[in-house]
Amino acid sequence: MEKEAKLLSARLFLKHRQVEVALNRSVLSWKETEESRRRSSFSETAHRHEVQVCEIVAVRKTREGDQDNTGTRSSQKKAKQQSHLYPHAFTVSYIRRTRQHHWRCSDVTFHSSNKGVCEQWIQVINEQLSLITSRPKSLLVYINPYGGKRRGKRIYKQKVAPLFRLACISADVIVTERANHARDHLKTEANLDKYDGVVCVGGDGMFSEILHGLVTRTQTDNGVDQDRSDAELAPCSLRIGIIPAGSTDCICFATVGTNDPVTSALHIIVGDSQPMDACSVHHNDSFLRYSVSLLGYGFYGDVLTDSERKRWLGPARYDLSGVKTFLSHNYYEGTISFLPAENNMGNPRDKLQCRSGCCVCQRKPSLKDKQREMSEEREKSDKDGSSGWSVIRGKFIAINAANMSCACPRSPKGVSPSAHLADGTTDLILVRKCSRLDFLRHLVRHTNKDDQFDHSFVEVHRVRKFRFQPWLHELVSLEDLSETPKKTGFRPICSAQTTCNYGATHSSWNCDGEILPHAAIQVSVQCQLIRLFARGIEEQQQQQQQQCVFEDPCTL
Repeated sequence: MEKEAKLLSARLFLKHRQVEVALNRSVLSWKETEESRRRSSFSETAHRHEVQVCEIVAVRKTREGDQDNTGTRSSQKKAKQQSHLYPHAFTVSYIRRTRQHHWRCSDVTFHSSNKGVCEQWIQVINEQLSLITSRPKSLLVYINPYGGKRRGKRIYKQKVAPLFRLACISADVIVTERANHARDHLKTEANLDKYDGVVCVGGDGMFSEILHGLVTRTQTDNGVDQDRSDAELAPCSLRIGIIPAGSTDCICFATVGTNDPVTSALHIIVGDSQPMDACSVHHNDSFLRYSVSLLGYGFYGDVLTDSERKRWLGPARYDLSGVKTFLSHNYYEGTISFLPAENNMGNPRDKLQCRSGCCVCQRKPSLKDKQREMSEEREKSDKDGSSGWSVIRGKFIAINAANMSCACPRSPKGVSPSAHLADGTTDLILVRKCSRLDFLRHLVRHTNKDDQFDHSFVEVHRVRKFRFQPWLHELVSLEDLSETPKKTGFRPICSAQTTCNYGATHSSWNCDGEILPHAAIQVSVQCQLIRLFARGIEEQQQQQQQQCVFEDPCTL
């Protein structure tokens, strides 16, 4: 591999030590000179430190008040002597990785006796930053002041706004005043041409508002009818940023690896871009909602339905409703039909986790690929009359569709650990009727490292589309229960010697934390419909390598 040519190289001073600083198009590096090392009391080999240019937040002239006044009296005295000998300085703010996928903005200040040298370094580094066209310059920010613990405004003001100012990003801020305020504003009023992205400060509900507003606006502008379940949706051109300030922040955790506002703000600043699938959900050719994380019928639908009655309890309502729903141990009858993903898309149990730079998600199907798939589907339908769809009928405690792992602090692996963010599929998880103890074993595996699909009553399929139809029942009498069921009839769920209303045995769909008004739905995965200011979860070894670069005390 050919070595990149240096744009600048100079001997500067960093915390009383002389360092050789070099800049090329991709890396800023520095290393203590041999002469400086011999004069110091340290005898170990000098380490080379690197910062990727794409992860430089800003560079600026160092002012008097920016000088580091921490440390011992001796070090402060040396710093004053250095400022007299080398009065000119510039500071580079860059991303430093810490524990558990956290990012922080750190500074390194280089000193020189020559004012022109510092100005040249500032100019050239800024020129390189300006060449990174993916970096946003103007953002539209929505803040939910009520979500989570009502900390949205404070989080933005104290942790995010200063970083945006440092990176010279202008932001128009709107504090939402009601539910769906952000969605409605994006759909009709917002002048999106002047922005490079939309940022939500809040939880998953706030993100859902932004998603629906932006996707609906995009379809309207492109003349796409969202009510058509077979419509080819236009992908959104603007990226979405998430500053976590809610109760769960599942989307942020699954795409960044942590629910930390500073980390998310830094991902926005450097212009990261992570494509993401979204499921369009319809009922009888009528659009209902989009889902990007979890669609859940049965257990998760019942938990949400019950928790909505206990909103006054705050986040604790989910725990209480979860226990109540588990003890109820309801199951539901229905028919699930699905179109399996292609064989080359892997499977939900292959243990290939979606990570930053995922090779599966980087391949977006072209128009030719989609046309070929449709042609193959028609050929298969003509050949065996199956249309390529699989059909399963039965009694289910839970039916879940995971567009992503759905990992969160309580469930580090998530509902489907090998689900991908942007491969055009969703993992359909069917939990059949089983004992309460067996279902508890299944739930517990969400929190440990065991294979949560390794149960006889659980099956999982990677699919592109699916439909669900609950079994409809009418009021039946005790005499009807003694008759042998016809092929089109179904046995009762209750065992009481009374008349049973089967209409009340339907569950509800939990769509990313919202209850759908219909149980019978059709779901299609829209491949890479949106993009986030994120890069996926980085591998642990990559985190450690980047962290080790900055272990030297002269840079901290």
